[in-house]
Amino acid sequence: MSPSSTTSSCRKEAASEWPSSWRSSQAFFAPPFENSSPSPGYIQAYPPGVRENGGQYTHAALWLAMATARAGDGTRAVELLRMLSPVERSRDPEAARRYATEPYAVAGDVYDHPAHRGRGGWTWYTGAAGWMYRLVVETLLGLHLEADKLRLAPLMPRDWESYKIHYRYRETFYHLTVKRAGPEAKAVRVTVDGVEQPSPAVPLADDHRDHDVEVLVPAAP
Repeated sequence: MSPSSTTSSCRKEAASEWPSSWRSSQAFFAPPFENSSPSPGYIQAYPPGVRENGGQYTHAALWLAMATARAGDGTRAVELLRMLSPVERSRDPEAARRYATEPYAVAGDVYDHPAHRGRGGWTWYTGAAGWMYRLVVETLLGLHLEADKLRLAPLMPRDWESYKIHYRYRETFYHLTVKRAGPEAKAVRVTVDGVEQPSPAVPLADDHRDHDVEVLVPAAP
C-alpha cells in the first residue's frame, strides 16, 4: 500500500499472501503462534485461531484487499471483499448460526479456533468498517474527493463492464457512468457534459444542475 512501492513489487507481495492467508472462503492469518520461542509478543496471548493469532483480523485482511487492487488485480480484491462481508457470512440459516453476529455490522475478527470456527467477534468495529468503506468507495470505485474536484481512479475487477454512481455535491447531482474503454486506452478519461477534461477529475460546482459524467477505464491488465 505504500506509494513508494513499485507495481511489480506490489504484485509479487500481494500474490504471495494468497496461498497462506485464505482458505474455505475465509481470510485467515495462519498458522497461529502457540508455543513459539522467542515469543512474538502480545499476539501470542490470544488463543490460537483468535484475532491476529491465526484468525481473521479484518483490518489487515482489508489492507491486503486494497494492496491487491492497487497491484492491478481488482478481481481478487473483490473476491476477498466478499469473504469479509458480514452479509456474505449470513446467506443461509446454517451460515448465520455459525457466524453468530449481526449480518449488517462489520466484525473486527472471525475465529478459526476449533470450538468457534467461523464465528464473528468485536462487531460494530468502526475502524474495520471505515477501512471496508474506503476499500469499496476509494479503491475499487475510485472516488477521491479533493477539495472542489472529484478525482477518479477506478480499479475494476475483470468481470465488471460498467457501473453507475449518482454523486451529490451539496445541492448538485453528478451522474457518473464508468465503463471499460477499448484495448487502445492507456489512461482514465473523463468527460463532463460532453466536454473531455484535461485530467481524470470532475470539477465540482454547486450550481443546482444535473451533470452527466462519462469515465472510460483502460482494460484490466
